[in-house]
Amino acid sequence: MPPGEPETSAEGPPDDTAGLPPEPLAARPPERSAAALAETPTLDHAAIAVRSFDDAVPLLEQLSGAPATRPERVESQGVEICFVGNVELIRPLGPDNGVARFLDRRGPGLHHIAYRVPDVERAMKLLAAQGYRFTSEAPMTGARGHRIAFMHPRTAGGVLVELVEGD
Repeated sequence: MPPGEPETSAEGPPDDTAGLPPEPLAARPPERSAAALAETPTLDHAAIAVRSFDDAVPLLEQLSGAPATRPERVESQGVEICFVGNVELIRPLGPDNGVARFLDRRGPGLHHIAYRVPDVERAMKLLAAQGYRFTSEAPMTGARGHRIAFMHPRTAGGVLVELVEGD
């Protein structure tokens, strides 16, 4: 085959994309549509795992102009959390939970991102039908009494994604 000629295949048209950078994500048709969620989820917060709130709160308060909320214990998850604006700080209450293991492996840093959805259970069912996995079979109770669910990072682009129920 002469140089510069596109390769042909018995399976389809010539491959004109060889050697080109990948298409921008916005230009790709969605493989898994969020339209079935009835309402577009909105970014609720980003969570940072920390060993101590005192290490992160002063800077986040300065950057956001928002005061930190009082720490709240979420016993069911073995963590204590506080919010500074739309940033959740999350620290383990003991050495035997996912946040403690995260800190041991990676140190302080971005732990998860959270999206607000109107109905967590419905969103879980719709997303599971599209092949996404969750870390629990059903919604749990999280900070501020919200119903939540975590999407498994292996099916969410390597990122722990939390769904938070609310309007």
